[in-house]
Amino acid sequence: CNTTALPVSANMSAAMLQASPACAVHQQRVAKSYSPLAIPVVTRCNRSKRVQPFNVASQRCSHVAKASSSSDKQSTNATADKGSGRMTYFPKSYAEMVSDAVAAMLEAIKDGDRRMEVEFPPVPTKVDGYKGSSDLFIDSNAQLAIAAAKQIAATGKRVHVVMPDNGEYIRTYKMFKPSLDLVDGVTLGHLNEGKPGGGGFSFAALMGGSAPDSKPAADKAAVFIIINATAAELPNIEEYVNRTCTGDKAAVLFNLELDTLRGDLGLLGYPPKDLHYRFLSFFRPVFLLRPRDYSKSVAVAPFIVNYSGALFREYPGPWQVMLKQDSGEYACIAEDRRRYNLGDVKEELLAAMGLNTEEEGSAMQFLRRGYKTSTWWEDEEVLEQSKIWRQ
Repeated sequence: CNTTALPVSANMSAAMLQASPACAVHQQRVAKSYSPLAIPVVTRCNRSKRVQPFNVASQRCSHVAKASSSSDKQSTNATADKGSGRMTYFPKSYAEMVSDAVAAMLEAIKDGDRRMEVEFPPVPTKVDGYKGSSDLFIDSNAQLAIAAAKQIAATGKRVHVVMPDNGEYIRTYKMFKPSLDLVDGVTLGHLNEGKPGGGGFSFAALMGGSAPDSKPAADKAAVFIIINATAAELPNIEEYVNRTCTGDKAAVLFNLELDTLRGDLGLLGYPPKDLHYRFLSFFRPVFLLRPRDYSKSVAVAPFIVNYSGALFREYPGPWQVMLKQDSGEYACIAEDRRRYNLGDVKEELLAAMGLNTEEEGSAMQFLRRGYKTSTWWEDEEVLEQSKIWRQ
């Protein structure tokens, strides 16, 4: 089959991701790369369940993304079988990405999951909940969550979008009330609804703002989308989920940046690490796109190689390591049924581009990797009450 290379991208583009056709090759076959070092890009993704252009002898095979015209991209979906994962990912808009996340949620609910996680960049810039304008992050998450809720409600399920407190609830209600009035089955609430004195103090209420009691709407909901909570509010989420999301009701942690929040657990003034073991470990990531930018110094021009990639998962597909191309498209270079830790993602990207040049076990390899390549929540598997968050 005809293939072209995966050029290494130097920058993170704002327009994210759209699927393009691809082809499968045997594990030993590589493609010519247009990376700065002109090193072959090696990929290893399982595509045994796909219709291949030729017979694939091994179940574990390689693939290389095939460049295509814009018309090809519009007419071809790179993931006919979602159980096999995507070969490339490049949504045209946030609406498409939300639709992909909703499809993954509904598939997981159909399979019996009631604790789910969704994560993708909520704004098309390098802004998260701890950088830049927090209002931009909060408002974007609310808008995306409501958009997802509308799509779920269209299937007949009532959806409750849950804010961290009464003040955020009043603010979000006033902001999105015109949109909510136009759709049936989508309501807003907060983590303290239904508790004595659950309204609490808020500047929104002090300034004359108000919103209807959200507890009756929560009682009728089948899916709860929880957004914009911090690490300090994770115990409130645990209490809310255990109190409200019982029986066949589903809870979705939506763009909470859980790995960032997990990093705060155990610190002074924050919840203990045990919260991950007993609660967060039960949430299955059904749609996750976590981009990362890296760089490596080399002894030849251009001396500094910048590259980008992402950890990607779309239920029921496998966990995938994606390499970002100059076009902004992500192409799969490795996959597994078990979650990759962040250190493994970086190593897969380096190996795919041929930049993993240090001798195995050498001092240079140790100095580059460091003593620790994984986090405490990735290491302490024996303490977890569930392995679902890794699957």
